[in-house]
Amino acid sequence: MNAVLHMDEPALDAPLSVRGVAHAYEGRNALRGVDLDLPRGSVLGLIGRNGAGKSTLIRAMLGLLEPLAGEALVFGEPALRLSDAAKARIAYVPQQPEALAWLTATQMFDYLSRFYPNWDERFVERTMQRWELPTNRVMAKLSPGERQRVDLVRALASQPDLLVLDEPAAALDPVARRDLLREVALRAGEAGATVLFSTHIVSDLERAASEIAFLHDGQLLLHCGLDETKERYARLWLPAGQSAAAPPHALSRHRHDDGSLSVVVERAVDGSWPEAARLPGARVDALGLEDLFVEIAE
Repeated sequence: MNAVLHMDEPALDAPLSVRGVAHAYEGRNALRGVDLDLPRGSVLGLIGRNGAGKSTLIRAMLGLLEPLAGEALVFGEPALRLSDAAKARIAYVPQQPEALAWLTATQMFDYLSRFYPNWDERFVERTMQRWELPTNRVMAKLSPGERQRVDLVRALASQPDLLVLDEPAAALDPVARRDLLREVALRAGEAGATVLFSTHIVSDLERAASEIAFLHDGQLLLHCGLDETKERYARLWLPAGQSAAAPPHALSRHRHDDGSLSVVVERAVDGSWPEAARLPGARVDALGLEDLFVEIAE
């Protein structure tokens, strides 16, 4: 049985906050009672396997989808009834940008700049040139990677208080992905923006995130600072004769052919590991971020 995070009241000062959000598609649960706060000024990486519910959660958080249960707040306002002032503070890049595809990038930037008083035209020109992106080709004819980067330029140019990116580097090669995430982190740091980006690539988190949240099968299993993961979580291995003593609340558990059991556990508030870690033959193994992801996702 996996451990699931639960919180109390929404944090009204958080740019994004959800409580008890649940949703389903054709009888299949996509989200199961998710609670999450996005602290102001943080860069939160939402990680999970494909199909874990990341896109559904993002859309529910922004009011682009009405969940079957729960509530979402953006800057303290109900996500489904956002004011124009709140919307002007948000920039969102979906996994597959399709809006205004009949326009060229230049035409799109010219149109959208009228709605954002802090629009940074100099940034648009500089970044489009540096990334060697076509400005006068209809966006429907751009490659998926080009289209994704144009949309990111659009989002960053508005200088948002809240930047939400759904798998922003999915269509990019490793070099372009690294450059893109560096730009996101740099712009967010300069402007003090709050960023949420989803990914299934662990290295993306390590390059840009200050916090991580792990979504698995529609449930939020952990949310902590990126640097906390190595100290806070570990793999507890128990020999077959001691496996019955495994803690009931674990992030994952795997039974091995020899009868032994390995579980991902969390330190207690006092810094101690579960009592089972002190049993004869038990072993606690440190986990890197990628190891933690694999242990939970398998």
